[in-house]
Amino acid sequence: MHGNRHATPTRASARTIAIIAAVCAVIAGAVIAIRVGGEASASPTAAGQPQHAGGHTVGAGGSELAGSAQEGDVLTVTDVDREFLVKVRQAGLWEIPAGRLAQTNASSEQVKRAGDHLLDGHSKLDQLVREDARILDVELPNEATEEQQDWVEQLKNAQGEEFDKLFANVLRSSHGKIFATIAEVRASTQNDLVRRHARQANQTVLDHMEVLEDTGLVDAETLEEVEEAVAPAK
Repeated sequence: MHGNRHATPTRASARTIAIIAAVCAVIAGAVIAIRVGGEASASPTAAGQPQHAGGHTVGAGGSELAGSAQEGDVLTVTDVDREFLVKVRQAGLWEIPAGRLAQTNASSEQVKRAGDHLLDGHSKLDQLVREDARILDVELPNEATEEQQDWVEQLKNAQGEEFDKLFANVLRSSHGKIFATIAEVRASTQNDLVRRHARQANQTVLDHMEVLEDTGLVDAETLEEVEEAVAPAK
């Protein structure tokens, strides 16, 4: 008799515990579902939200934006922006070959060093300009200008000290002129990718001007010619 009186409350208690456990499980499941749903809604990959890829921000429309940019956009591409990217591309198309020629035709170690800087700097800049042009839908040339091609031919036909002096002055002149163009573009462009590109180009061209000047072969006439070309008209 004693065993039966104790058995009934025990079974009731077990049922109560089971019910409570089931309720707790349902509540916990609901909380988890709510949290997962909230995180999915806040995810950067949700429709209409920007996505990041390779250092750029990709919006719902597929456009890319430099991750470090604070202002502007990548939609506005002016004629000045396009011309700038074209000039950077053309610079690489002749200055990379010129840098290679310095390794074989130069007699000065300083000129060879300058050639190394041209090879390294313009190879990186050329890769960047092709990437940016693709994003901005800007068509780039695959050949340097006729004048630039003529400079390469002159360098091919020069050796030793003649090459050294020609290399230092022709390259210093071209870098001085595009250096001024870069400043104008950076000051006025509304495009974030062009801003980034101008910053990188500025650093590269400044380095090249300095190593060319370090050769000690840049003459006054070259600098005067650059001044005349970049000075504002009076």
